[in-house]
Amino acid sequence: MSTNLIGIKLHLSESNKTKKSRGWYRIFFGVRSRILAWYVVLMACSAIVCILAIRQVMLVRLDQRIEKSLNHETKEFQRVVQGTNPSTGQPFGDDVIAIFDKYVSRNVPDENEYFIALLNGQFYKSDPTILPSSLQSDSELLKEWAQLTEQRQGKKETSTGTLIYLAKPLFKGKTRGVMVMVYFTGVEHRQIDEGTVVAIQVTLAVLAVASVLAWIVAGRALAPLRLLTETAHSITESDLTRRIPVKGSDELAELTITFNEMLDRLQAAFASQQDFVNDASHELRTPITIVRGHLELLGDDPQERRETIKLVTGELDRMNRFVDDLLLLAKAEQPDFLNLETVEVGELTEELYAKAKALAHRDWHLERKGKGRIVADYQRITQAIMELARNATQHTQEKDLIVLGSIVRNGKAYFWVRDTGEGIAEAEQARIFERFARVADSLRCSSGAGLGLSIVRAIAIAHGGWIELLSKPGAGSTFTLVIPVEQY
Repeated sequence: MSTNLIGIKLHLSESNKTKKSRGWYRIFFGVRSRILAWYVVLMACSAIVCILAIRQVMLVRLDQRIEKSLNHETKEFQRVVQGTNPSTGQPFGDDVIAIFDKYVSRNVPDENEYFIALLNGQFYKSDPTILPSSLQSDSELLKEWAQLTEQRQGKKETSTGTLIYLAKPLFKGKTRGVMVMVYFTGVEHRQIDEGTVVAIQVTLAVLAVASVLAWIVAGRALAPLRLLTETAHSITESDLTRRIPVKGSDELAELTITFNEMLDRLQAAFASQQDFVNDASHELRTPITIVRGHLELLGDDPQERRETIKLVTGELDRMNRFVDDLLLLAKAEQPDFLNLETVEVGELTEELYAKAKALAHRDWHLERKGKGRIVADYQRITQAIMELARNATQHTQEKDLIVLGSIVRNGKAYFWVRDTGEGIAEAEQARIFERFARVADSLRCSSGAGLGLSIVRAIAIAHGGWIELLSKPGAGSTFTLVIPVEQY
């Protein structure tokens, strides 16, 4: 006893450890965590791409704006050169100094923009007057610009930052001048970088909040799956009644509906199996009890022994037939149940009629023979019709009429057995095709276990057909086996 208790405790302990390990696994590697991880990765990648793209667009637009401004200043300088000297009212001629003075005084540079006038290789004046260290009069950059003989535009990296310039040489007589428009981009670049950092910070904050919301939303979206798992764990052979409530009309709702339908089928299958087991045990218990009782009371009298052996043999034969019927019903669900061949309906009907007449003394009639061929299992069709004929003999009297017939019509073959017995109540007609079913309160005598009509129905379904019943109490019954002409 103590060993069993220790074993149970160890099993429960291992089960609890397994559940805990699964719980931790689901937290880090479950569907919800994977959805959140992919969401965060996609959002982060999208945010990074967007921020980098926006920064690049801003830098490109900054360069375009500076270039447009420099080109505008160049055109203004060209108009001044082609204009008149405000002091004399005459064209400037060779007076480069007057041109520079007018341009510098007339045009106001933008923030971070500088106008530098170079005259005969030397610094002349600038606006604003205070220049960065990299643009002082003795700088190498100004010396380079002072020697230019043609217009030049470019970008330079200096100690005070990146600058974009446009130099416009001007030659008048012996005077050589150069007007340089310079734009420092450092401030704008810092502003763009600061804006980028702010955008990254805001994105991280938004991503954190969105991740929390996504975790909550994912949990709600996956709630039906958790409920489905709990329901599946709670289902046992003795309790198949639980169902998952359907909410909405999305894929999860469709999965829930499919799962509930599967449970319906399982419940019906288990119920059918339970009924089958109960009915089979009942059918087998009676002959076993009879056989055991007679064998236990078996005496030494030879006559008594012969009678007992005869009775036992009869009960064993009934049990053997019962087992054969069960095996046949089980085999009916297998793909090799039928051996299909081409069957002449008329010839089959004549043979069935000849065999049926030997079953019992009744008023037998062959009503009609169908013309045509069908693709079917000859032996199974014969077995089904003979079962219907045997059923008719068991439920009729000696002078009652039993009619057999067949017809081929609209792509189907119809085989029927009609009797003039007492008939079947409408409430019983659907039930009698179930296993072990018998008509309630019937005066008829049947030696079978209630599997005959189930076998007939199984043979019809295996052929892709069905069985029809037309009956009224006191007016007899007509069983019709419907088989498609061709099997697909």
